[in-house]
Amino acid sequence: MEHHSKNTFTICNYYFHKATIILLVSIITLTQTQLFSPTSTMTHALIIHLPLQHSTLSSPSTNLPHVRHPLAHTWARQGPSPPKIFPYKYRALSQSTRPRSNTDTLVTQMAEEAVDAQKLRSEFYRVLSSRRCGKVPLTVEPAKPVTDPLFQEANPPSFSEAMNACPNANITNFKEKLQEENLYLITEAGEQGRLPVLILSMKEENSTQKKPAVVFLHSTNKNKEWLRPLLEAYASRGYVAIAIDSRYHGERATNITTYRDALISAWKRGNTMPFLFDTVWDLIKLADYLTQREDVDPARLGITGESLGGMHAWLAAAADTRYAVVVPIIGVQGFRWAIDNDKWQARVDSIKPVFEEARIDLNKSAIDKEVVEKVWDRIAPGLASQFDSPHTVPAIAPRPLLILNGAEDPRCPLAGLDVPKARAIKAYEDAHSVDKFKLSAEPGIGHQMTALMVIEASHWFDNFLIR
Repeated sequence: MEHHSKNTFTICNYYFHKATIILLVSIITLTQTQLFSPTSTMTHALIIHLPLQHSTLSSPSTNLPHVRHPLAHTWARQGPSPPKIFPYKYRALSQSTRPRSNTDTLVTQMAEEAVDAQKLRSEFYRVLSSRRCGKVPLTVEPAKPVTDPLFQEANPPSFSEAMNACPNANITNFKEKLQEENLYLITEAGEQGRLPVLILSMKEENSTQKKPAVVFLHSTNKNKEWLRPLLEAYASRGYVAIAIDSRYHGERATNITTYRDALISAWKRGNTMPFLFDTVWDLIKLADYLTQREDVDPARLGITGESLGGMHAWLAAAADTRYAVVVPIIGVQGFRWAIDNDKWQARVDSIKPVFEEARIDLNKSAIDKEVVEKVWDRIAPGLASQFDSPHTVPAIAPRPLLILNGAEDPRCPLAGLDVPKARAIKAYEDAHSVDKFKLSAEPGIGHQMTALMVIEASHWFDNFLIR
C-alpha cells in the first residue's frame, strides 16, 4: 500500500512539472510574438518628438527699431494635432529581397545610424561661435549701390546663360516698378562683421501683404551683384530677393587675393573660419533680420546658392530651421568620403594655395590625404566629421530640400552622397514628407550650374513658397 502511494505521488509530480513547462513555453512564445509582431502597438524607444517652435541654435533674438518682432514658426498642422517631427533616430530600414552588394550593405548600415538634429545644431552653433571677433547687437546701416563690383579672378565673367534662363513675370515698366535696397548688417565686431546685403522687390502701394523671400549665395570669387539676374527674376514673381557678399568677397574684399589670403591666414593662425563657417554665422544673423521685416513672411524663407554658395545654403539650413525651403546647387558633397576614397583632388584644386601652404608647413613633398584632413580640421572644424553631409543633410528634414548636382561633377562626386541620400530618405519618410526631398543629378554635367538647374530650383521654390 505504501509502495503504491509513492508511485502515485511520483506520477503526479511528473505530470505537474510537465504542465508547468508547457505553460512557461506558451507564455514565452506569446510574449515574443507580441514583441516582434509588425502590428505590435509598443512604442519605439528611439522615436522622440521635437518641439514645434523653430530654434536658431540658441541665437539670441534681436530687436530692431524699424522692424516688427519675430513670430514663432510652427509646422503646418495636419488634422487635430501637429505632425510628428523626428530627430532622425531612425527605425530599421525595410528589408529587401534583392541581392545586396557590399556597398549596398554598408550604405544601409550607415543609414540606420542615428542623427540627433537638435544636438547637431547645438554643437554646430558652439563651433560657429568659437571664433567670433566679439559679440555686438545686430544693427542695420545704410549702404550705396555698388557700381563696380570686385571679382577675384583675372578674367571675370560678364554674362550667365544659366541665370538668365530663370523664369520671370512679364511686367510692363519693370525697371521703374523694381525697388532696390542696399544695407549692411553688423553681425559681429571687426571688419568682416559688416555684412553687405542687396534686396530687390516690387513696389506696391499700400500693400500690407507679406511676401516669400529667397536668399541667393554666389560662388567663389564672385559677389552679390553677379546674382542680379536671379534677383530680378524672383522679384518679378512676387518674392523679396536677397543676396549677400560672403566673407572676403565683394565689398568685403580689397583685392583679387583677399579670399586666398584669408584661407592661408586661417591655416596659420586658426582664429577664423573663412571657408564656409564664417558665412554660415552671417546667414543665421541674416535670418534674424529678414524674419523681422514687415514685408517678409517669416514662415516662407528660402535659401539657395551655387558651388561655394550651394555649400553655404546647405550648411545654413542645417544650422537654422528658419530657412524653410532649401536648394543647394552643385554644392553638397561628402568631405570625409572624398578623403577616404581618394577623390579630394578637384575640391582641393579650387582653393589650392592654402593646401600648398599646409604641405610646406607639414614637410610634405606633395599634397596628400593627411594634408587635406588637417586643413579641413583647422579652417572648418568638423567639416569632414560631425558636420559633413551624412549628418547635416538629414538634419534639414522635414523642410523641402532639393539638391541639384552634375552627374559628372568631380568636386561633388555622386558616390559620396550615397549615405547622405539614404539617411535623408529615411528622415523624410519618418516625418511623412517624402515629397519634400529630391536629389537630381544632371547627366553629362560637371561642376557647372545649368539653365535646367535654375529652372528646376525656381519651380521648387514656387511649389513650396507661393500661396
